[in-house]
Amino acid sequence: MRRALAILLVSGLFAASSALAQDRVLTTDRYSVEIGGDAALATQDLGPADLGMGFGFEAAVAYRFLPHVSVYAGWGWHHFTADGFLPGVDMDAEETGYTFGLTFAHPIGGSPLGYFVQAGGLYNHIELESNNEAMDTGHGAGWQLGAGVVAPLGAQWQLVPGLRYRSLSRDLRIGNVTTDLDLTYLTVHVGLARTF
Repeated sequence: MRRALAILLVSGLFAASSALAQDRVLTTDRYSVEIGGDAALATQDLGPADLGMGFGFEAAVAYRFLPHVSVYAGWGWHHFTADGFLPGVDMDAEETGYTFGLTFAHPIGGSPLGYFVQAGGLYNHIELESNNEAMDTGHGAGWQLGAGVVAPLGAQWQLVPGLRYRSLSRDLRIGNVTTDLDLTYLTVHVGLARTF
């Protein structure tokens, strides 16, 4: 699955850069809307649970207030299998909530491509679900860092692939027992943005 994502990412970048070399990576438009999906790889166990490969969806809006700097806000959902959280019970872990932060985007030399880096916060919660029950940590603060490429797909469309590292720590209370849950993961994200 990782190899397929890498091939898709490189193919998309190559097609966008070679076919649309005349388009500009940065626009004078101030607003953008982005939707995208990603594959997620946990960097550690979630409490006693071993997390499998995950996937997710995100949507965000952004406002560019300086030539290369935008503020963004959005919503996202990520899903993982959570083997071993409760013995003998098949469980899934889901992280859902809000993202916000700053993005710096800049052209790469004379190329039609650009790069971006971003830093921001999360206000998310973690749910553990099985067929019989659901447990929720409640919302709390986390953080994320990201970087990637901006490839123009016309005057107002952009392909935005990148990597993100996300971290969220929450406590899960089950009866009188509290378990610390640290959800940290790396995503390979591919987004499609429209500027206005």
